Amino acid sequence: MKQRGPVLVTGAYGCIGAWVVRNLLQAKRDIVAFDVGGDRHRLRLVLDDHAISSVIHLAALQVPFCRADPPLGAHVNVVGTVNVFEAVRRSPHPVDQVVYASSIAAYDAIEAGSSGDAEMKSLPSTIYGVTKRANEGTAHVYWLDHRVSSIGIRPHTVFGPGRDQGLTSAPTVAMLAAAAGVAHHIPYGGRAQLQYAPDVARAFAAAADSAYRGASVHNLGGHLVHMRDVVTAIEHAAPEAEGLITFDQDTLLPFPERVESDSLAAVIALDAEPPFTEAVSDAVERFRDLLGRGLVQPPAVPDPH
Repeated sequence: MKQRGPVLVTGAYGCIGAWVVRNLLQAKRDIVAFDVGGDRHRLRLVLDDHAISSVIHLAALQVPFCRADPPLGAHVNVVGTVNVFEAVRRSPHPVDQVVYASSIAAYDAIEAGSSGDAEMKSLPSTIYGVTKRANEGTAHVYWLDHRVSSIGIRPHTVFGPGRDQGLTSAPTVAMLAAAAGVAHHIPYGGRAQLQYAPDVARAFAAAADSAYRGASVHNLGGHLVHMRDVVTAIEHAAPEAEGLITFDQDTLLPFPERVESDSLAAVIALDAEPPFTEAVSDAVERFRDLLGRGLVQPPAVPDPH
């Protein structure tokens, strides 16, 4: 059996990154964490010095930060990803796989009155989504031109401890609020495909060890849940928070509520997901523990005025 070298994880301090590192450590894998910026030279040194066998590229700016500073968002998300692929191409040691995070936001914007189907015939609704679609194109070209193998994974609405940034972090903040016994309003309604962070991390870690060769992008499965059912699951996990968590029935997320995810299972072995209510209960219990140890703070209570 081939001896596997270390896994390079970019964005290791983010939500998915932290869970990926935890997963790899449990599997007794060697890990190198790197904060990707604009310096390609440093990234190449890391690859060369540590004989990296695979890369899990998660470093990115989320929707609000890309909206606030589009040039910076493009620099970090697009140029940063090109730097990863270029460093892998130039590495003197063979790198088996680049696994990178795309996003549901890469799909076309969902316009009022449209069918709501998941398509890529038009344009995303955010700069963040545009950068993620660009990265999918980058991966495709690096396979065609240089045979750099990659697997892109598009999460939808990731929830769980550590998810405190981005447009779809609201359900997680609601779980933290319930654990703390404070009110929280989810600023949108409708349905979304929710994915528990530890399960997402397992998918990325499995992809990094895949024998797949090529350049493909896959949607990640999850639980299709309406926000009212999210609230119900939170209240089940924290009965004392009944009535504290609300959502906006008139506002919907600007991308498909659900996407097909069968293709990923053809590339990697996926563990069965726990029931949604069980995952929410686990998240709330983890938040209770973190609050008790002073490692997280309750979200701010909204001003009634």
